[in-house]
Amino acid sequence: MSKNLLKIGITHGDINGVSYEIMLKVLNDNRILEHCVPIIYGSPKVLAFYKKMYAFDSVNISTVRSVADAVFSRMYVINCCSDEIKVETGKQSTEAGKFALDALNIASSDLIEGRIDALITAPINKSTIQSDKFNFPGHTEFLEKLSGQRSLMMLTSGNVRVALVTNHTAIHNVSPSITKELIIEKLKVLHQSLVQDFAITCPRIAVLGLNPHSSDNGLLGKEEQTIIKPAIDEANLQGIVCTGPLSSDGFWGAGTFASYDAILAMYHDQGLAPFKALFQDTGVNFTAGLSFVRTSPAHGTAYNIAGKNAANPSSLSQALYLAIDVVRNRAFYKQAIKNPLKVDTPKADENGLEIMNYE
Repeated sequence: MSKNLLKIGITHGDINGVSYEIMLKVLNDNRILEHCVPIIYGSPKVLAFYKKMYAFDSVNISTVRSVADAVFSRMYVINCCSDEIKVETGKQSTEAGKFALDALNIASSDLIEGRIDALITAPINKSTIQSDKFNFPGHTEFLEKLSGQRSLMMLTSGNVRVALVTNHTAIHNVSPSITKELIIEKLKVLHQSLVQDFAITCPRIAVLGLNPHSSDNGLLGKEEQTIIKPAIDEANLQGIVCTGPLSSDGFWGAGTFASYDAILAMYHDQGLAPFKALFQDTGVNFTAGLSFVRTSPAHGTAYNIAGKNAANPSSLSQALYLAIDVVRNRAFYKQAIKNPLKVDTPKADENGLEIMNYE
């Protein structure tokens, strides 16, 4: 029985990309069932298509109508799509975008309602998924809107964690978007996530500058002196151990990133380009700051290798196990900070004095 196992949802993403290939490669290892019950939100028809293509007939995945039917320690798929579905490997299409959104909507609803313990989102095409029902730069912003909570985009591999002040923001909008208040907010979320999600007692955070060479003392820009450094100073006063602003090129080039528990970059490519150059195959995208757990592989649909049995499943595998670890770490953290003294409603004695009953 799956009574004590976590239920982990996996959306199928773009059906024409590598999602089903990497899912089948990961789920081909039955040891996963020792840790969780994987539930694919997708299409049994598409799953059967890819199982036959890649000769994964030994992967036993049962079709169920809902999470409530996933009661045994095995793998499941929930049909989220119309039976009129066509696979065209390596091609982008609005139909594939619609099917990706159908699965995401059902899975995210189950996530919000607590019917699954965590969600892993397989890669989508951010262009074809756009519609009147999805007008977001990506999964992160969609889930943020759905939850009504502010989040933090973080990529992680082993002990290297990179978070962003601005997510999918055009370069010409980056500088106007960065404020002292926003940096402090992101540092607070990052610090809290490191403590409760990664079980790091006193995390150390490196904060990168915005301009080349962190502006060379104002020669190449003023943001470091007027915005970033004041934010770092304020965060340190609030108990968040952070250093900077640091020059991005030297920081990555000298391997200084290994000396910190996390890095806060100002914009997308400043943090993620070097991260993916180093950890493309093992990187995981984690959305910190939300009340639920969401991870994803740190790569896209990979149309160029779709259908060729060439996709590396390591990133999805790491995303699955990280989701499990974060759920467990949050449970441990909640228990650790729980008040051990249970206080009943105050009662009065014969003199009208309150009697506190501690159990």
